Amino acid sequence: MEQTALNVIAISIFIMTLSALLGPLFHISPFIPAVATLSVLGLTTLDGLAFNSRGITVLLDLLSGEQHRQRIIHHEAGHFLVAYLLGIPVTGYTLSAWEAVQQKQSGLGGVIFDSTALTEKTLTPTEMPLMIERFCTVWMAGIAAETLIYGESQGGEEDRFQVRSALKLAGLPQFNYEQKERWALLQAKNLLEKHQSSYEALVKAMEQRVSVEECYQILGTNS
Repeated sequence: MEQTALNVIAISIFIMTLSALLGPLFHISPFIPAVATLSVLGLTTLDGLAFNSRGITVLLDLLSGEQHRQRIIHHEAGHFLVAYLLGIPVTGYTLSAWEAVQQKQSGLGGVIFDSTALTEKTLTPTEMPLMIERFCTVWMAGIAAETLIYGESQGGEEDRFQVRSALKLAGLPQFNYEQKERWALLQAKNLLEKHQSSYEALVKAMEQRVSVEECYQILGTNS
């Protein structure tokens, strides 16, 4: 079950326990919090089993504040710009859980890349590591963007998973993963700082949900 769903269940149990303890003080029938909690647990379980917890993710995303939404936009703009600079095609993007559901993607949002280059059989043993390094830099660019704008990153677990999966595909030993992540993060930061005006223009464009083609035109103008 998704971590979000588990968190909701834990909170529901806590609230039910607290209500049972405090209910007599406020003359609240224990039946009310019990029914409410059991309803939440039932819906959460159904959502987890039938929809992979997407319903909860969409609901929590809708209830999140503007700062949270801005973080997502800045995070994804980092991915988009670095992919553009490194020649990795972007085929789409989403900036909310609901948009992700509509495009049959997971999570709160994301930039969708054409990753077929990683599986190209025509790549030589020399070209494959270079290609993986480029993708790792793109995957770490969201974390880099959040760090540059907000001083720290709150997201990026899925990005780190992608990096480690790629390094595993390349046959690198696990003890090198953290070093490679740091290297990719540094490369992404350098690219974002070097192209700051393009990044800011892209953030504004993505806020307006312009198409990928229009984003490319904007980046071409600001290069």
